[in-house]
Amino acid sequence: MQGFKWIRHFVIALAVCLCSVVQAEQSIRDKLVQPGVHVLMRHALAPGMGDPSNFQLEDCTTQRILNHTGRQQATQIGQLLRDQGVSFNQVFSSQWCRCLKTAQLMAMGKVQPAPMLNSFFRDPSTAKSQTQDLRELLNSLPQHEKALLVTHQVNITALTGIFPRSGEMILVAVSGNSRSLKVIGRFLPNAP
Repeated sequence: MQGFKWIRHFVIALAVCLCSVVQAEQSIRDKLVQPGVHVLMRHALAPGMGDPSNFQLEDCTTQRILNHTGRQQATQIGQLLRDQGVSFNQVFSSQWCRCLKTAQLMAMGKVQPAPMLNSFFRDPSTAKSQTQDLRELLNSLPQHEKALLVTHQVNITALTGIFPRSGEMILVAVSGNSRSLKVIGRFLPNAP
């Protein structure tokens, strides 16, 4: 019987871990349905890094775009959010095709292109001004509303210090008279 003691300890440890994961996911879901919580989301899976040298904003064929898995991921994330009762008052997106397509496939509302969400990966000189513009956008949103903002890793990292994965959502709240931005959670739904 002594040999089975480790199995008992393993099962108990596994149960504790699983309960913690379920509680963490429930906590994130609870936060997602609260008014005043905004979601910064990195676009769904678009293999590669950066954009081709012939990149043109108005031509998706010159950009890194969502692959089949990325399109599935965006659709499934939108469905997951709706199933959890999550809705948004406003949906903003970078003008890059992979972000616009992510937001459209999520089907969470009318997508508003927002230049301050555009990637500054190729031109870091705009990072400071775009990040300030993003802060101002978040500060201007009514406190009782929620917004989804689909953007790029560099933009989210500049604002929050977090390096998100494709399809990952960073939950932020603007609080107090100082309208300070606070990260209140991260959520990476299961990918297809």
